[in-house]
Amino acid sequence: MRVPLRDVAAVAAGVLAPFAAALVLMPLRTSVTHTNLALLLVVVVVAVSAFGNRFAGALAALSAAAWFDFFHTEPYGSFHIEDRADVETAVLLLAVGLIVSQLAAHARTMRQAAVIDATHLERLHGTTRLARAGTSSTDDVVRRVRHELVAVLELRACRFEYGTLIGRPPRLDPDGTVKVDGWIWDLERQGWPEGETELRAIVLGRYQGRFLLTPEPGSAPPPLEARLVAADLAAQAAAALDEDRVSAGPRP
Repeated sequence: MRVPLRDVAAVAAGVLAPFAAALVLMPLRTSVTHTNLALLLVVVVVAVSAFGNRFAGALAALSAAAWFDFFHTEPYGSFHIEDRADVETAVLLLAVGLIVSQLAAHARTMRQAAVIDATHLERLHGTTRLARAGTSSTDDVVRRVRHELVAVLELRACRFEYGTLIGRPPRLDPDGTVKVDGWIWDLERQGWPEGETELRAIVLGRYQGRFLLTPEPGSAPPPLEARLVAADLAAQAAAALDEDRVSAGPRP
């Protein structure tokens, strides 16, 4: 499973940013109090945490405490501390850095969740508006849902099949679970199953077709919220197809 590039960069920043900051602050170690230097390093920890994640923030706090000890406490160039006040400052730097990093990472997570929720809501509303506009064909709605599914589930491809069911591929159910041969698949631990996964378009018990989802190889599985949005999008397509079928009436 691939690790997102942002997370890799955040971990690297967690190690290197406090080191670089401590190095840059070296000329000030005799003119600025150690407490103020430690506070400046906390700012670096917060910046890394806001950019990255909790692990990167914790790593930055550990790195900041270590390099504060190495560059700014006597004997310089050593991880040994002689002065008791410097020991307390280093311990406080570590503790405050860990606490603040977790708070910053939590705030970033909440902000991202709010943005994602708003994006999902707009996807659903946009699809609903298209389906109810009366100027778009069912093919347009299906095409729109395919596009949205690729974005929501971060897929490599998505296609739609009309008609009867053929075969028994893995299935994404409306409750967000994935089933393989009737058994619930541990998506979070095992990732996507091999091959395509079907998402059926059903409304009022009437089967309209299915979306066949092709994930990116090695990609992380989408969260439950994204899978539920995907199921709602498929239901929108099913409703449009069913309405079109009813409007057309029985075939002669």
